[in-house]
Parts: sequence; C-alpha cells; structure tokens
Amino acid sequence: MPNKLADETSPYLLQHKDNPVEWYPWGEEALSRSREEDKPILLSIGYSACHWCHVMERESFENHQIAEIMNRNFVNIKVDREERPDLDSIYMDAVQAMTGHGGWPMTVFLTPEGKPFYGGTYFPPEDRQGMPGFPKVLEALAHAYNDQRDDVAKGADDLQNHLARMSNLQIPAGELSTDTLDGALKTLSTLFDVRHGGFGGAPKFPQPMTLEFLLRTYKRTNDLHALDMLNHTLDEMSAGGIYDHLGGGFARYAVDDRWLVPHFEKMLYDNAQLARLYLEAWLATDNPHYRTVAEETLDYVRRDMTSPEGGFYSAEDADSEGEEGKFYVWKRGEILDILGQEEGTVFNLYYHVTEAGNFEGANILSVPRPLDVIATLSRREPQEVLDSVNQSRKRLFEVREQRVHPGKDTKVLTAWNGLMLRAFAEAAPALGREDYLATAVANAEFVTTSLRQDGGRLLRTYKDGRAKLNAYLEDYTFYADGLISLYEATFDVRWLQEARTLADVMLEEFWDESLPGFYDTGKGHEQLFNRPRSLYDNALPSGNSVACEVLLRLAAFTGVPEYEDVAAKVLESMAPVMQEHPTSFGRLLCAADFYLSTPLEVALIGNPQEDDTKAMLAEVYKRYLPNRILASASEADNGAREIVAILRDRPQVGGRVTAYVCRNRVCELPVTSPEELAAKLDAGITP
Repeated sequence: MPNKLADETSPYLLQHKDNPVEWYPWGEEALSRSREEDKPILLSIGYSACHWCHVMERESFENHQIAEIMNRNFVNIKVDREERPDLDSIYMDAVQAMTGHGGWPMTVFLTPEGKPFYGGTYFPPEDRQGMPGFPKVLEALAHAYNDQRDDVAKGADDLQNHLARMSNLQIPAGELSTDTLDGALKTLSTLFDVRHGGFGGAPKFPQPMTLEFLLRTYKRTNDLHALDMLNHTLDEMSAGGIYDHLGGGFARYAVDDRWLVPHFEKMLYDNAQLARLYLEAWLATDNPHYRTVAEETLDYVRRDMTSPEGGFYSAEDADSEGEEGKFYVWKRGEILDILGQEEGTVFNLYYHVTEAGNFEGANILSVPRPLDVIATLSRREPQEVLDSVNQSRKRLFEVREQRVHPGKDTKVLTAWNGLMLRAFAEAAPALGREDYLATAVANAEFVTTSLRQDGGRLLRTYKDGRAKLNAYLEDYTFYADGLISLYEATFDVRWLQEARTLADVMLEEFWDESLPGFYDTGKGHEQLFNRPRSLYDNALPSGNSVACEVLLRLAAFTGVPEYEDVAAKVLESMAPVMQEHPTSFGRLLCAADFYLSTPLEVALIGNPQEDDTKAMLAEVYKRYLPNRILASASEADNGAREIVAILRDRPQVGGRVTAYVCRNRVCELPVTSPEELAAKLDAGITP
C-alpha cells in the first residue's frame, strides 16, 4: 500500500510513495504522532534530480528490513528541499554545525519538538569505507533517545541556541564605497583558477553571480584582468562537458576542476543565471559564441522545460535507466555508424571522442582543442569543420531524442521561475526574439494568476493544477526582479505594478529593522525550530541580495525613496563581509555596484509599438548597460506617467519620439534620433 506521500504533488515525494517506509509529508499529522507516541522524528530531505538520493532510496528505503527498523523507532518524514527551503536551510545549518559538512540526501533526527539531535547526509546500508551502516545508526539513535533522554535534550537545546544566535547575527556596518568593490576584485584574483577558469577546485560550480560581478567591474573600471577572468571561465565552461553540446543547457556542476565530467542533473536556476550571464557577456564583448550559448540554453528551456500553461519546470535528473549520465554519453563507433566515416571522424576529432572514452568507457562531449588544430588534423578549412560539426550535432541530437530521457521534475517553483523570467525578458529585445518575449509574457500571466492569493500573497509551488505552500522571501524577490525586466521589454505598466505589490508584501512580511535585513520566512509562517535568514549567495542568490536590487530598481522607477533606504541599510551592514568573501556574496556585490553607480535612467516618449521608437529602443537594448533602467510610453499615456516617475514632465520635442538620458540624477538635453541617443549612451562608458 502507498504511504502518506501518495497525495503529494512533488515528484520527489511521489518517488517514495511506494517505499515500505511509512513516510509522512511535513505537517501536523506527523508532528502530532511524534508527540503523542513520544517517538523521535527521522527527517529525510532531498530533491528529485539528486543522484545520491536515488542511491539511498534503492539501498535503504526500499529495503524491508531497514524500513522495519525505521517504522518501529521513528516517525519518518520526507521533504522536498525545493518545496520547503525553510526546512532545508535550518536543518542543513544544524547538520553542518554537528558534522562540519552537509549535502543531500540529508538525514536529521529530531525530538518531537522539532529540535535536531543528530544528523548526516548519505548513509550506506552496511558499514562501508569507515562509514557506519544505516541500520546501526538507526538502532544507536533510538537507544540514545530512549535511554539517554537528558543528554539528547540538552544537546538539542544547546544547538538551537547556537543557531538562533547565528540567524540573528548582526554584522558591524562598514563603509560602503567603490573600495568595497575593488577589494572584492582583489580577493577574487587570488582565488581564480588561471588554468581552467572559475574559482576553487573540484567539485567546481559555475558561480554565475560572481562572474557577473567581474563583468560589472570591467564595465565600471575597464579592468582587463576582470574581463580576462570572465572570458576564460566562460570559454572553459562552454567547451567542457558541463555544457550540453547537442541540446543546450548546463549541468549543475563538474566533479573535476576542468569542467569535463558533470554531475549530470540540469537545474532551472543554473540555466536561468547562466543564460543571462552569457547574454550580457555577448553584449559587452560582441563575442558571437556567447550569444550562441545563451540562445541554445534558452531554446533548451523553451523546448524541454516549459509547461503548456507557461510555467518553467524545475529540473532534469542525472539518471536514466538507472545509470548516471547514460542519456548524454557516446561511444566512438556509435557516432561513426550514425554519421558515416568521414563526417563522424571530423565530429570525433572536434569533440575529442576516443575509443577509450573519458567517462566509464564512454565519451562526454567536450572541445578541449582550438578549431585551427582540428582543421589541420582533418585537412579542412575551419569554416568547413564548423559546418560539418553543426550538421552532425543536429543529426546526433535527433538520435539522442529517441533514447530514454532522464526523469523530469515538473513542479513549478515561483522563485526559480522568476530567475528564468528575467533571462527571457532581457534576451528577447537584445536578440530580437519575439518567441522569447511570448514565453516571458506567458510565464508572467501564469504565475500571477495561478500562484497568487488575495492581497498579492504568493504561493511557492504548482503542479497538476494545484498551487500550495506559502511563498518565501526568494519567491517574492526573484519574481519581482523578473517582472521589472518584463516591464522593460514590454512597457506594460501592469508588470511594474505587480513587482511593486510583491515588494510591498516583502517589506511587510519579511523585513526586520533591528537586523537590519530580511528573514526567509514571513511573519505568518508556521513556527519552526529556528527562523531562517539566508545571507550568503550559494547556487541560488540569497533573498536579501535580490531584495536589494529589486528595491533599488523600483526606487529608480517610482521615485519612492523608502525602497532605496531599505536596500542601503542591508548593503551597508554587509559591506565588510562581501569584500572579504566575494564568492559568497556575488549577487550582493552586483547590487552594491548598482547602488554606488546610481542608475542610468533612459526615458523614451513615443509609442513603443511604432518603428521610430523601436529604432531608439534598439540602441539601448544592444548595449551592455547593467545599471540602467528603461521606460517608454506615448505622450498621451498619462496612466504610465502616474506610475513611472522617470516619464513625468517629459514632453516630446517637435512631435518626434524623444529620449531623455539622466546620469547621477542629472538629466541631459533630450534627443530625437537614434544616432544622438547612441552618443549619449556611450558618453562616459569606459570599455
């Protein structure tokens, strides 16, 4: 019989509904049973694309003997970390405090009050490589809870007090200035991998927020070293196996330090941030390869990760047919059989496909050698090589589509959709892709209709027609961020109003003046073991980082100074740590760059649908202007002027479309031609 997970919508929870473990979802039913029966809670947290989560399920949760031990001694709760980032955050902090490390699957043992007293990550089914077997751990912890209760309770209380202090930690404010940004760049230079790009060693993560800060730094200072670090990393990542050379999109990270062997799952949030990063790098450098990577990544999302309703799916699994990476790898002979000897040989040279392989006897496609070397080896001109490889890629993609696809997590998460919304909204006008704009608008229509409650409150997750769970700080900030960019692509003031509504709820529910900063959960959220507060940017930016950027952008659009005041308090309080630990505060550094620069304000008075206005807008869209805000409306649109402050009191000149450009809160004389606007946009731009 299915367990209590059978009525859930999360694909991860549904994967466990037929386990012999008596799983419960997190909720009052399970918590009440724990209290009534005085049984500790075994809390297991993971996500659908997690390879080792699948391994632990096969080894332990499908094992009837192990399940019997779990059912006899514990109330067992399974949580999808993507649905409940609050639970994941507070219990991950606890596990890291207890063990010094963390990860998924995460296994935490709690008192009936929800206080953790022991935790870890993956446990094997028997003793292995110095790790205790899961049955041994279960029996020992059941014994400790029943026979050493005072010690367990004291340890849990001490841990709770420690984590509460950390959550409410107040960092002494420092002076926020361009010296903060310059100091962060110096630190990044010492951490940079000069050989393979990126920061740190294996496993290596893309860190798009830190890379965006490098691009902003180049824009601000013309520091060529910052640009070199960025370009080298973007080149190495897109040449490595972490990038899907046939279907587009990036895997979550590389297990090595040279981007070759990915952990094959693809996450929506990675691809949203990386698509934006490559798009911005193309705008800044005019490197056509960066445009290609951005488009291939967004095309992958449109093709494989978009629901009929317009929502973006969360993830694709690492495994297919029970094997990690099977969908993505190739044998040399297999490629020759499909493409023929001549074209197959060129393809194999280009992607370094060998008989021995580079991953368990098969090949992950990568491009470790320059094009001119491949041209020499294949006795072809470079363009001939590229033409052949591109045709072969299309053919192999068609063949790969016939394979068993990895599992797909089809739940829609508001926060992650906000990241991807911004990517599509910014790419559409820059690339001239109307299909991207249609995708962005459809997503905004869907989320603001299906994932919102009365009063502007958001819900966290949607699947199969059901939206549920109160949204978190990141849901409000990420989605407001996307809506602002959608306004700048459409000039439909509805989207700016929606963003402002979300920001106002965010300030009401999550802001704490005494910190100063935002908590991850709202005032009306269920009371947990600890109230989480995320300060660090990780694979996802922290809610606090994006909140700052959202508030700064809204302040510029609306003229409401309170928005900027709140953002300034957070930025000033974090100035010392973001300079010392830049890889943990990449998105916050980007917000600080926006704040310190003051935004470039561009207002076009003219119908955005008319060709003359479009010609002016094109001059803005084709430039990398990270700290600009853009508004446009016809001269007769008084409704837009009421909402968008930078449109007010700005008439057309001579009945022609007119552009107003303001820097440092000082406006220049209006201009009426694309050429004049281009000159004003380029004035003072260093690179």
